[in-house]
Amino acid sequence: MSQLHKLIATSLGIGYVGKGGGTVAAVFTCICWYFWHEHFMPNLWLAVGITLVITVIGIISSDAVEPFWGKDDKKVVIDEVAGMCISLLFLPASIVYIVAGLVLFRFFDIVKPLYIRKAEKLPGGLGVMLDDVLAGVCANILLQIVFRFNLL
Repeated sequence: MSQLHKLIATSLGIGYVGKGGGTVAAVFTCICWYFWHEHFMPNLWLAVGITLVITVIGIISSDAVEPFWGKDDKKVVIDEVAGMCISLLFLPASIVYIVAGLVLFRFFDIVKPLYIRKAEKLPGGLGVMLDDVLAGVCANILLQIVFRFNLL
């Protein structure tokens, strides 16, 4: 297993935090998302592209570390980074939406309603990433409704 896959899968080492590493990775992603939008005002499609790259690289790296660490080891937190990014796409990068996105994403990621739990059972890196991708999609759909109806 390469050091690069470990670095990616643990999101630059955040996964080594231990218990709560997924939440730490999600919070770190929120902070980066906010500052990135505040200081660089990125193109919307650039944000989509970066989110897709994180997701694809996450699948590859999660797949690479699985034979050594086991299925969806707690050190693997790149899935939370991808899911959190998906939660925030196409929304204002305000603190209110970012915090709401964090809460909703973690709720869907932990509770795993609907078909999210089934996605987790898929083999390899796809199963590791897909449940968080779906949790991010669910969070984003709710936030889009809130945004479109000016509820926040």
